[in-house]
Amino acid sequence: MIFRPLIDAETSTYTWLLADETTREAVLIDPVIEQVDRDLSLLQELGLTLVWALDTHVHADHITALGTLRNRTGCKTALSERAGTGCPDVLLRHGSVISFGQRNLEVRETPGHTGGCISYVLDDKSMVFTGDALLIRGCGRTDFQVGDASQLYQSVHEQLFTLPDDCKVCPGHDYKGRLWSTIGEEKAHNPRLKIGRSVSDFIEIMNNLHLAYPKKIDVALPANLYCGLGGHADPVPALSADAWAPVTVSPAGVFEVPVSFVLSHPDGVRLIDVRERDEFDGPLGHLDGSELVPLATLAKAALPWDRAQPMVVVCRSGGRSAKAARTLLDLGFTRVASMAGGMSAVQSVGLTPNPAT
Repeated sequence: MIFRPLIDAETSTYTWLLADETTREAVLIDPVIEQVDRDLSLLQELGLTLVWALDTHVHADHITALGTLRNRTGCKTALSERAGTGCPDVLLRHGSVISFGQRNLEVRETPGHTGGCISYVLDDKSMVFTGDALLIRGCGRTDFQVGDASQLYQSVHEQLFTLPDDCKVCPGHDYKGRLWSTIGEEKAHNPRLKIGRSVSDFIEIMNNLHLAYPKKIDVALPANLYCGLGGHADPVPALSADAWAPVTVSPAGVFEVPVSFVLSHPDGVRLIDVRERDEFDGPLGHLDGSELVPLATLAKAALPWDRAQPMVVVCRSGGRSAKAARTLLDLGFTRVASMAGGMSAVQSVGLTPNPAT
């Protein structure tokens, strides 16, 4: 396998290039917009075709190159379905597989730094690309973007520290010039997360960091909800002017309605659940009267539907439903919105309609 670490010196961000030696298909993980020309030049020199541009989470300290790379190369882009954006081509969940040539990356959900963090594990478990969930002798902060110290501790110990000790840890950043570590090293030496450190100890450490906000957060976060394009290349579609629902526009340019509206208007809108069957019948349950139309089948299934009918799209946490809502708007539907927060938000207020029996 071809493997190259690349660095953005201004933000100490690592971009990781992986490629299959036989097919020459390549993946870039956490690319930075200022480094696009460098990265494309390297791909050309090595005779590689970029098939995937991936992010580990919605970054706050730099602007991602996902959208720019997609526009310039035709590659697919991907991000966690919990990231709160419908911008990527593919929304990933725990257990998803990213294939490039004869190699692949397994997706593990590792939330805690943000609510939508994922890590990518190479097929032979020789490398894991952890973003900010696990850094060399540290970890990402947990005080914004739905961060949660207890959840991060659980993510690291259950999803990362269960990998082989010699598995190489390739993080999203390092501020001391180190390229990588290993799972064994971090289990033994990470001062925040090493084996023997309790979750209460970790929470106390994270609550007392008192870090300044990232310098680029006001620019980076809005841009990264559009895959780094800031929304300019993918404008918000027009919505019907009549007040069919309390529709708001999210920072990602997605039309949304709150859970409270959906639950209080069971007969007023058509509910489309775009999850898979096992989720629809799973622990989170589904809304009474909702129709199961998995996201991959939506565009075809929607062709005969009434374009003027009020419609709310539902998924687990809002990522897939955001993508589905945009798909329906592109097909000419005029009264469409995503249910903010998905079925996870329904559960958070103590309601689980129609749970699995």
